[in-house]
Amino acid sequence: MLTERAPSLSVAVAQPLVTAGDLRGAVLAHADAVRTSGARLVVFPEMSLTGYDLDAPAVDLADGTLAPLVAACHATGAVALVGAPVRDDERESIATLRFDADGVRVVYRKVWLHGTESRRFAPGPGPTTTDVDGWRVGLAICRDTGQARHTAAVARLGVDLVAAGVVDRPEDLEELRARAFVIARAAGAPVAVASFAGPTGGGFDETAGCSSVHDARGDLLAEATPAPGDLATATLT
Repeated sequence: MLTERAPSLSVAVAQPLVTAGDLRGAVLAHADAVRTSGARLVVFPEMSLTGYDLDAPAVDLADGTLAPLVAACHATGAVALVGAPVRDDERESIATLRFDADGVRVVYRKVWLHGTESRRFAPGPGPTTTDVDGWRVGLAICRDTGQARHTAAVARLGVDLVAAGVVDRPEDLEELRARAFVIARAAGAPVAVASFAGPTGGGFDETAGCSSVHDARGDLLAEATPAPGDLATATLT
């Protein structure tokens, strides 16, 4: 059964400070961002719960350590799209997790793996959406955003918003903004990009931050600073 689309949707893009190996600290930082943002939908970067550490243990969705983030979503009525490595049977993926008042589940697995990611992780089955108040939210993770075939497939899903979590270097910021513009124009929908801020693994001693929300024309609506802990919000209509 389809949900009638709400006339507006408040969206935040958050870039919490994450320390490798400290899952509890990362969960609390995510929960704080959810509470601070006041947004209905909060988008986080690629592998935001662990940092971009390709050796980080897969996150167990049944782990009680995740409870504070579920609680924050329950208390605020928010939906959080969070990045993490996950394991399903014999397959490991770089995934987007959906946290809401009902708990946590995997809603997307990265399709276009980059570099050494493929040594451990398997590509996901393809583009998909998740529903927030009747808004069809198309999903992407980092390299997915630069693949024309992926963007075209997301657009064919009839999305109302595209949400992506990424990890990029500061010198790639203009490319990141250009990708958001291209996706918005191709999908005819706003784009929310949560970009990792602060040092992390995988050779990313510095990351871009500057998470952003763009309208369906690709124009910038809101942008965070490069600093870890910052976020930006916009209301889409």
